Amino acid sequence: MAKRTAVIDIGSNSVRMVVYEKTSRFAFHLLHEEKSRVRISEHAYQNNSNLQDAAIERAVDALRDFLTIATSYKVRKTLCVATSAVRDARNKKKFLSRVHKELGLNIKVIDGLQEAYYGGIACANLLPQLSGIVIDIGGGSTECACIEAGKVVDTSSLNLGTVRLKELFFDQGDIEGATAYIDKALQSLPLKQSQNIIGIGGTFRALSQAIMKKNHYPLSKIHAYQFRAKELKHHGKKILKANNSELTELHIKPERYDIIRPGVLILLRMMKRLHADTMIASGVGVREGVYLSDILRSNNNYFPENYNPSVTYLQDMYSIDKKFSSLMVHVSATLFDILHPIFNIDPKYRPYLLTATKLAKIGSSIHFYSYHQHSYHLIQSALEYGYTHEETILIATLARYQNKKGPSKSHYQRYATLLPKEALLHRLTFMLSLCNILLAHRPQRMDFNLELHVDHLHVIPHENTIHIAKERLESIAIPKPLSITCY
Repeated sequence: MAKRTAVIDIGSNSVRMVVYEKTSRFAFHLLHEEKSRVRISEHAYQNNSNLQDAAIERAVDALRDFLTIATSYKVRKTLCVATSAVRDARNKKKFLSRVHKELGLNIKVIDGLQEAYYGGIACANLLPQLSGIVIDIGGGSTECACIEAGKVVDTSSLNLGTVRLKELFFDQGDIEGATAYIDKALQSLPLKQSQNIIGIGGTFRALSQAIMKKNHYPLSKIHAYQFRAKELKHHGKKILKANNSELTELHIKPERYDIIRPGVLILLRMMKRLHADTMIASGVGVREGVYLSDILRSNNNYFPENYNPSVTYLQDMYSIDKKFSSLMVHVSATLFDILHPIFNIDPKYRPYLLTATKLAKIGSSIHFYSYHQHSYHLIQSALEYGYTHEETILIATLARYQNKKGPSKSHYQRYATLLPKEALLHRLTFMLSLCNILLAHRPQRMDFNLELHVDHLHVIPHENTIHIAKERLESIAIPKPLSITCY
């Protein structure tokens, strides 16, 4: 088993590398990420699909540096794929041969359907489970994957890309020609209409970040960010008409100025074709798909049911006592099942409370006296995969304010658009606090019974009294209508 793996993706616009480290069988985390704006496809579409010498030189230089980085991390396996620009190039053998001869690197040129599949399984595994169309707008091509119930069921590839359209149409100011070219290509798109579009790639990330900034969104996390299609349509139309100075005001970075307009036009035409209502940004794509197909090859390229790699990674790296954490989850689950009817809490919140309980103490591995703050920051930043932003901030908030009456006013105001109502937060926080209190003596098993009589919870020890719990219960604020007696 290769503990550290590098994945290199040679795209039409950029060459990117990620270095991942496994922490257990399926859990992993990102150690390093690097990219170089190589533009290997530059002037290729104007020159009979031949890679130009200057572009090849830039690519070889970037790959040499990437391999140096991989060596510094003691990477055991390097996976390298090339997509549209290289697979379309008439002189690709020249490029592949040179890279192998000079760098000893074997590049796998993947076709459009394989590229679409990699992007699809990355989103299916690492986004919250949903159905929709994954769209990956690259420099030379656009790949699509249909996800239903968390599985990739169809893929397609179109010769639509930002660099391709820039060189063929936008450099000549032919927007009408570009639109007609896109619409003709979309006629062959076999995918049916979809409410959700899941966006991969630099164009979609740039647009999502622009909308986040425009809306003063409280999180800086792009992965799993959701917004309405009509908002992107409105912002995208402005971008198509903007000059470079106006693009800055629309929160587009300078390195995207020359290719953002072709990318926006492709996306707007696809949105119209699919009748989408909701846009979901993906921070993962082909590189993650290549990596997942490697580590999950014995599991049909999908994680086991109810498995989350981010939760497991956080436990692998920061949990001091997994056995006690399991006991905490058991007690927390018991409390929720007993108390959610009288607190009028929807059962859908149960898994979020249990995840918060599972990760509640991970911050103590950094500093005991401020463990709840460290747990909060670790969860908010590193609970990367499988959760919506609302779910992530809820789980992090419960961990942050365990052993307190509930979130502070400033915290709630900052994340009000993502969090449930304050009363619900207070009751969920109370359950985690009560779990901590009942297990303050750190037993090896649940050595007490919990019995609810109307609105009164009885905590009945099996043998000796649980003195610390009785003492701490006297100072905790118990939400109405509940009352508690600890014997």
